[in-house]
Amino acid sequence: MDALTLFGLMAVSAMLVFYALEDRHPHFVLAFAGACLLGSIYGFLQGAWPFGVVEAIWSGVAVKRWLERVRA
Repeated sequence: MDALTLFGLMAVSAMLVFYALEDRHPHFVLAFAGACLLGSIYGFLQGAWPFGVVEAIWSGVAVKRWLERVRA
């Protein structure tokens, strides 16, 4: 397994874990957003730009959800 594949595996694994924990605390929503951003970087680095774009959008959506939870 090369370094890029390992990076992608870690990013997607973090997304899964933080998504599962979102109901426990708003910080997990923000962590999910960060993991989505890492997934986006991975997508662009491996040449799958549509994956990178979608993950960047998911990151923005998650940041918006985090802001809504913090303000509530």
